[in-house]
Amino acid sequence: MIEQNGAATQNHGTRTHFIGVGGVGMSAVARIMVARNQAVSGSDAKDLPVMQELSAAGARIAVGYARENLGDATVVVAGSAIRADNPELLAAKAAGLPVLHRSEALANVMGSDRTVAVAGTHGKSTTTSMITVLLRSAGLDPSFAIGANVPALGVNAASGESDVFVAEADESDGSFLNYRPLISVVTNVEADHLDHYGTAEAVDASFDAFTALLPAEGVLIACADDAGALALAHRTQERGNTRVILYGTHPEAQIKVLDTSAGALALEIGDRHYTAHLHVPGVHNALNAAAAFAVALELGVEPSAAIAGLEAFTGTSRRFELKGSKRGVRVYDDYAHHPTEVAAALRAARSVAGEHRVHVLFQPHLFSRTREFAAEFASSLDLADSVYVLDIYPAREDPIEGVTSELITAKLRTAAHPVAHPSEAVRLLAANAQDGDIILTVGAGDVTAYGPAIVEALRA
Repeated sequence: MIEQNGAATQNHGTRTHFIGVGGVGMSAVARIMVARNQAVSGSDAKDLPVMQELSAAGARIAVGYARENLGDATVVVAGSAIRADNPELLAAKAAGLPVLHRSEALANVMGSDRTVAVAGTHGKSTTTSMITVLLRSAGLDPSFAIGANVPALGVNAASGESDVFVAEADESDGSFLNYRPLISVVTNVEADHLDHYGTAEAVDASFDAFTALLPAEGVLIACADDAGALALAHRTQERGNTRVILYGTHPEAQIKVLDTSAGALALEIGDRHYTAHLHVPGVHNALNAAAAFAVALELGVEPSAAIAGLEAFTGTSRRFELKGSKRGVRVYDDYAHHPTEVAAALRAARSVAGEHRVHVLFQPHLFSRTREFAAEFASSLDLADSVYVLDIYPAREDPIEGVTSELITAKLRTAAHPVAHPSEAVRLLAANAQDGDIILTVGAGDVTAYGPAIVEALRA
């Protein structure tokens, strides 16, 4: 068990300006700074609801980018989507102000808190949310920063009263190496974000560097069911810099998951057994819950309180989130944008649908990811009864010649429907779904907007 080591430090006497403050990750850091009475300003291209919340809390917020928005800022934090020619970024560099990545700003906010950093190719937001809800339910009030809104928490970030800080640690650009965690959770390690890393070996090396940050009194909590996370745990054990705890159904797991059916969770630790009813379906969520349980025990939470905390978790925004139902058809939305995530979301949908059909509206995310994983996406989507595939959501990328959604649809064995316009997909899905069926919108782009539209179309 890990003992308390002191309270967080705070950086007073500075004004931090956030360029792109409306982003979910950026607003999380800004929200915590404001709560800790630090001077904050920020701007974004659009007037988003979170910006109004930050303004009401005391931050100086501007809509639109202009060099004057920096005001008396002494430190600037720039979001990953900010262009190099942004006038505020240019002004900050011209003035010689330090420009931080969001993760660097978050690391500064963590100070000497006992940090729980949750990393992994998939499942970070859900696991971080579970840990936070569990700890709050158990009476331990942590600070937290999560890459998604959590209904049970009301927000995606807050400054707590205890010295525990729970944070989602993003590996996509290597920025998780800026943290100094006491507890690291790794849900899985797979080849992804190859536009940044280049090779699967480079992804593994980055996770090795992440676990090397753990101190001797720290602990790595890793999923034994994932080959990449298990291999990472073995390498960490060989290095011998910290303890390792494994969870899952795998024989090597110290925290064994015995039952993952229909929202049930049964755990075995030595000769002790614990059971819980989860409100979130799927084997992947049972594994995430086991990770959260392990963290709670490390922080001194009684097992019974940890179980109660898991049962209080009702889900995370855009993680198998129910958008509505009509005519007996339920419409869910999921952020899944990697083949493993898509498969997990569809298995969860299958467990909810039972004998009824599952229909998917899928939007590929990034040209590079579509090129690298087209066959794997098709294999995952084949778990559905019908698949409607939108054009690729480009996000930060320029088009790649020859890379289209057809790379996926051409490999599908199940009924595939390439659709040029989302409105066509909405109409077809509403027309074809029957009582008891599940419709799932999937992807990291703007496909999330079409779930409510499908519900409305079902009313017609």
